[in-house]
Amino acid sequence: MLFTAATVMAAADVASAQPAAPQEAPAGANASGGDAVTRADAFFRQGLRLYSDKKYVEAEKELESAWELNPTFDVAYNLGNTKYQLKKHREAAQHLSFALRNWPLVKTVAKLKPTAEQRFAESRAQVGAVAVTVGVAGAEVLVDGKAVGRAPLEGEVFVEPGEHQVEARQVGYAPASQTVTVAKGATAAVTLALAAAKSEGATEGGGSAGARGPVAGPPVVPVEPLPPPLKRNWVPVIALGAASAVGLGVGIGMTVARNGAGDDARAKRDEILGAGGECATPSDGFVRPCEELQSIGARGETLGNAARVAYIASGALAVAAVTYALWPRSRKAATERVRALPRVQTGNVGIDVVGVW
Repeated sequence: MLFTAATVMAAADVASAQPAAPQEAPAGANASGGDAVTRADAFFRQGLRLYSDKKYVEAEKELESAWELNPTFDVAYNLGNTKYQLKKHREAAQHLSFALRNWPLVKTVAKLKPTAEQRFAESRAQVGAVAVTVGVAGAEVLVDGKAVGRAPLEGEVFVEPGEHQVEARQVGYAPASQTVTVAKGATAAVTLALAAAKSEGATEGGGSAGARGPVAGPPVVPVEPLPPPLKRNWVPVIALGAASAVGLGVGIGMTVARNGAGDDARAKRDEILGAGGECATPSDGFVRPCEELQSIGARGETLGNAARVAYIASGALAVAAVTYALWPRSRKAATERVRALPRVQTGNVGIDVVGVW
């Protein structure tokens, strides 16, 4: 709800109502609402001045113009107060009810809420209400022939005590109506179920109004019913996906370990070179350090190979999971839409799954 004209009136508890201190509207409010909001604000402020002068009839006219252009909380609150002063309790209840449902969480207007609640309760006690439920969303709701909104309605519709006709209309549906009697201060629940309207050319026998006999057409060919779709078992997909994740984790772990072995090998080599030794033809004092360097290098190579195997396994398992998930459940569709082709490249092998899903 756009809260544009934030100036609201603090209603007094006896005979008069004084305007509250003006509050700034949110930045950009008028710009977003365009000319309608600007005109509504002008009507609204004029209505406040007239209300302060106790010219309630004139204030009512200005505030109603503002409401038609921009139905917001502040307009509803002040228009409800004006209707209350004029003892138009049905309209007062309708507008104050709207204001209370959309009351903003602003401290500056919190002190006005008890007054709104009190005046709503007083007006509500003088009138009745109908709570309308319509089975088709968007249907227009009318009370005594006057449109009051579209289903689902927000809140009750307040009426004078007595008998009233409630109706719902929607294109493509037969209208539905109900007559209820509402007592002062009471609420009547109305439920309207709209039935789809029959087409004009339809008849009870299912033919058309102009039909005079059987109409020639293509011969009826028995159609073989389609077999029910096969249910897909997702357990293999979950198992393959989990195994792929484990393989990926193992590959990452092996890669980290291989990198650590590489760091150890570099440190050992630097240590040998720093001591003046070399491992091509090591002297007696460097035989053991060179053997350790060779062992570290072999360990790093083993870890690297294991990492590659883990990555390949993880990828193969992931491809298998995706292929199983997307593979058509019909054997015929599988042969027509999906093909699995081997792929061999330098340094890697695999399977290409080609198809349309």
